[in-house]
Amino acid sequence: MLVNQTVESLRKMRLTGMADAFLAQAQGPGYRDLSFEERFGLLVDQESAYREDRHLKRLLKGAHFKTQACVEDIDYSHSRGLDKSVMASLSSCQWVRDRRNVLITGPTGVGKTFICCALGNLACRNGFSSRYYRLPRLFMDIGIARGDGSYPSFMRKLAKTDLLVLDDWGLGPLSAAESRELLEVLEDRCQAASTVVASQVPIEKWYELIPDSTVADAIMDRLVHNAYKIALRGESMRKTVAAGDKKGGES
Repeated sequence: MLVNQTVESLRKMRLTGMADAFLAQAQGPGYRDLSFEERFGLLVDQESAYREDRHLKRLLKGAHFKTQACVEDIDYSHSRGLDKSVMASLSSCQWVRDRRNVLITGPTGVGKTFICCALGNLACRNGFSSRYYRLPRLFMDIGIARGDGSYPSFMRKLAKTDLLVLDDWGLGPLSAAESRELLEVLEDRCQAASTVVASQVPIEKWYELIPDSTVADAIMDRLVHNAYKIALRGESMRKTVAAGDKKGGES
């Protein structure tokens, strides 16, 4: 009865991890030989692990990644110019702490989205908030926020996000209004948070996508000067995998 009351009290105090661990100790004979300090330490460790797990799940859910990717699963076997030493440097997440950017370019199908989602996933695992957007969807959500009056809070939320991932950058030229909206987003994040951009268009041609040269200079200045640059090349990995499947290769 006392065990049940203790578990109930712990759950009321939202110490769910500790409650589960206490119940396990009460029911498991293997814990009886441990000292009070050792058993209490295990309770605290379980509660800490439980909270970290819940926090990670919240971060991943809020990120809305297009694909569940991890840096550990990045394929280096294809010849696409992906430098392992650069990825090893990014894997420390120091670039997020330093508020630096990552710009990933390359033809369609070479794995840009997978890599940028993997970097976002890694940021979440290191306790940073992330948000994935295809650039057209970002403009759509900005338009909706302007229409329903939530624009200020929407922009504050973007600004406070530790890592913003912008995919499908440069599918077409930006309008003047889109260019200004993008500049507002990047201005709020400049030297305050990190941004990952994935694009089929080489960086040197991004100017051509922005109609106003002054706005283009401002956008590029906020993105490029402190960024890691990853230029992928080669054929579509989707095409390679499909060909392998037909030959009885990896499925």
